[in-house]
Amino acid sequence: MGTGHGPGHGHGGSHGHDHTHGVTGDSDKRWLSIALALIVGFMSVEVVIGVVAESLALISDAAHMLTDAVAIVLALVAMRIAKRPAKGSYTYGLKRAEILSAQVNGLSLILLGAWLTVEAVERLIDPPEVKGGLMLATALAGIAVNVAATWCISRANRSSLNVEGAYQHILNDLFAFIGTAVAAFVVLTTGFARADGIATLVVVALMLKAGYGLLRDSGRIFLEAAPAHVDPDLLGERLAAEPSVREVHDLHVWQITSEEVALSAHVLVESGGDCHAVRRGLEDLVRRDFGITHTTLQVDHRPEAVLQVGASDGAPAAAAHCADPHGPVHGDRPYDHGTVRVLGP
Repeated sequence: MGTGHGPGHGHGGSHGHDHTHGVTGDSDKRWLSIALALIVGFMSVEVVIGVVAESLALISDAAHMLTDAVAIVLALVAMRIAKRPAKGSYTYGLKRAEILSAQVNGLSLILLGAWLTVEAVERLIDPPEVKGGLMLATALAGIAVNVAATWCISRANRSSLNVEGAYQHILNDLFAFIGTAVAAFVVLTTGFARADGIATLVVVALMLKAGYGLLRDSGRIFLEAAPAHVDPDLLGERLAAEPSVREVHDLHVWQITSEEVALSAHVLVESGGDCHAVRRGLEDLVRRDFGITHTTLQVDHRPEAVLQVGASDGAPAAAAHCADPHGPVHGDRPYDHGTVRVLGP
């Protein structure tokens, strides 16, 4: 009966997973590349028109499109890096390259939003003359380009944090262009130049929301938190409620990447229970009910605590099954992982 924590010990140490992880298909790269070409081409034109029209809203839209382009480029680079096989000290490979790029993208959105906020407030205080006609025409063209780019990325696999982040950015940019068009219409019909600064603040709000979301989601992965859709306590109780299972401890659920969830646990079964059958049943449960296919389970028979009578208080105590268990213990009759008390005469 195994007493160590590694998956190689005990009756039921097992490591099972599905190798079909990651967004690496050529079709995904093609759709992202098409969207990138649309974004970069229109962004270059918009910067020139924004300067000519003296529209901060157009320039802020172009800046937002720049972050979209960066998100797509980083996603493409991450796809290429993530394809490298696991070897050496990188036992999971370089799959978290996409999470690094998501953090960079989220931080750049927040910093850019802060700069645009300052510029927008200055323009609200002292609004310059804005060429509403040029601003409106450019915004309408931007809506068309963003609709096309959004559709392209929606065709890719959005289960990747990078791809989904790029999709959300371009979708938010579409809403920003709609706001810019409304602001341009207001300028044309009423002469209210401050509408340009107000539209910029709307764009900033969308950028901050997207940036915060990326930092939050990527931060959870780096901190190895459980996925948002998995409750570790509920999962532990479900495992402990299975036939022959008496205790589950050292339960860990974390994300390797935005698409790949891993689980490890130490499971104790009743005396005489079939460790291998229990392991297979638990793997089926977490795959079916929680969508987790990358599992490492150590399954052992539960040791019995022995009460010795007649020994002195200084007698050696029984060895603990796990020297340092982590997290709560799940089970109807949890085994005491501390030392077994020895009673004297």
